[in-house]
Amino acid sequence: MSDKRLSLKEMCAKFDVTPRTLRYYEYIELLEPEREGRSRFYGPRERARMTLILRGRKWGFSLEEIRQWLLIYESEGTEAQMRSLIELADRQLEDLARQHRQLSEAMTELREMRDKVAGDLPDT
Repeated sequence: MSDKRLSLKEMCAKFDVTPRTLRYYEYIELLEPEREGRSRFYGPRERARMTLILRGRKWGFSLEEIRQWLLIYESEGTEAQMRSLIELADRQLEDLARQHRQLSEAMTELREMRDKVAGDLPDT
């Protein structure tokens, strides 16, 4: 990864997020960009963290879970962070499987209702 620092605008373009999102992530201590006056600059560390944040969000983790997970790396290192990820992933996989079952049931019920209503309509 390049050592080049990215401006706020470049960071937004690279990760397809809004400036508000980046400022919020900074506010809740997920990111710590370098500041020069009112300008923010994002180096390799912040870009790596942003990649992890977006992955975590995609997988359904809360921002607080992501923040805690990132803090583990800072305080305990890579191995502890990886062990924590396994625990988080196992818990999230169970939750996603439950949601999948609920969605499948809802889809089946909706199809049945649609088919019943369609069958009750007179042919035109």
